[in-house]
Amino acid sequence: MLMMNRPILVALAAIFTISVFCTWQNNAITTTQIDYISPKIPEEFNGYRIVHISDLHNKQFGKNQERLLKRIRAVSPDIIVITGDLIDRRKYDLETAMLFINGAIKIAPLYYVSGNHEAWSGDYANISERLRSSGVQILDDTKATMIRGKGKIDILGLSDPDFLTYSYLEGTNTSKLREHLERLSDDAVFQILLCHRPELFEIYARENIDLIFSGHAHGGQVRIPFVGAIVAPDQGFFPKYSSGAYTQNQSTMIVSRGLGNSIIPIRIFNRPEIVVVTLRSE
Repeated sequence: MLMMNRPILVALAAIFTISVFCTWQNNAITTTQIDYISPKIPEEFNGYRIVHISDLHNKQFGKNQERLLKRIRAVSPDIIVITGDLIDRRKYDLETAMLFINGAIKIAPLYYVSGNHEAWSGDYANISERLRSSGVQILDDTKATMIRGKGKIDILGLSDPDFLTYSYLEGTNTSKLREHLERLSDDAVFQILLCHRPELFEIYARENIDLIFSGHAHGGQVRIPFVGAIVAPDQGFFPKYSSGAYTQNQSTMIVSRGLGNSIIPIRIFNRPEIVVVTLRSE
């Protein structure tokens, strides 16, 4: 009798182990620390700390997003940048996103650009109004200047190109994005760019943007240890830009693995991530 039950016990143990692992992978936030060094950074901004949040997709981390907010408080950021997809168009829930926003704005100033899910939500006018009412600076196709003493840094933002399309089948229309980036860029100033799309890195690098924050790829959703990401939106299988820092010419792009899920409901070897970038002047 014991021998007959052993396969069932092994199967149950395997199911339990996999369930615990997947729950941990989808809910245990990890913090990635990156030092970014550049002679263009004004001395006044040496040690300036930026928390990067992306692709929340309505996900909730504890009551009132407290587990996520606690992680952010722990690193004492100077600003928090958000690179789109706060909401998910398939399971639209703005209130969950606003729980995070209303908690995060009490920690540091928030700078935000839209993602494809905001573009396709059909409710972006309301989303942007709610964000502004909470004190968020929306940088869609515009820029702001941060000043410390005699030093200044420009922070640019690009709206998601899917405001010009209706589905993935239409591809990505970058015409307006290129125009806005050319208008906003200024190589004489240290510039930070917020944009949702990492696959457009060559466009950003062509304008010599110094530091770029992006998301969208979800870290490839499922990652194979020592191999990397499996698939990402608008990049397909084994995406080139899925997580971490990438450099081309004078431009460095930081890609967040994000926090939530969309079409694929689980993460494997790819825990939710907040990124902390500390600026270092030479």
